Amino acid sequence: MKTVISPSILSADFAILGEECAAMEKAGADELHIDVMDGHFVPNISYGAPIMKSLRKVNKMFFDTHLMISEPLRYAEDFAKAGANRITFHLECDDDPMEVIEKIRSLGVSPAIALKPKTPAEAVFKYIPYVDMVLVMTVEPGFGGQSFMADMMPKVAAVRKYADENGCEISVQVDGGIDKNTVGFAAAAGANNFVAGSALFRQDDYIKAVAELRAAADSQKPEE
Repeated sequence: MKTVISPSILSADFAILGEECAAMEKAGADELHIDVMDGHFVPNISYGAPIMKSLRKVNKMFFDTHLMISEPLRYAEDFAKAGANRITFHLECDDDPMEVIEKIRSLGVSPAIALKPKTPAEAVFKYIPYVDMVLVMTVEPGFGGQSFMADMMPKVAAVRKYADENGCEISVQVDGGIDKNTVGFAAAAGANNFVAGSALFRQDDYIKAVAELRAAADSQKPEE
């Protein structure tokens, strides 16, 4: 599958967010990863639909919206209206996963489901036929700048194997501690969508940072 580079705007300079995202688009990034935190599901608060709506006015990139919130069913429509192209919610949320998936689909948005590090791969298997992507967290969700959890790679491999064996053409995304030194491990395990924050937004040369991350992932991709 195509390698997708998804810069996490959580690491961007919020004083010039529009310019930061435009620069990532020019640098060749594929998506913008938008982390939404409610201070309840995770111990941090980030931003909500109004920020995304404002960003949508000045940016046409694919908005990969990661809801780290307790009630995605309640807020899915707000983020769809704000310009989300994909909405990822957590299996561990308070809502019924199938209800959330169906709601997101009904809004004309791509549904995806995420797993915290302690949640086993098997927990998501029954939902894989109904989503377009599975996100395997490679850090505990809630804060940027954490170290990559290499012990999540068997989970990535298990999700990819189940999807392939059951004819499900999904993307497998990893998020947390991804940089040019760790991305290869995730690619080798079967991930094709890579979220990176400081490894992209905290670099002097965005074009070089995106290219290096993509090259490091491509160098370890399994042959199809």
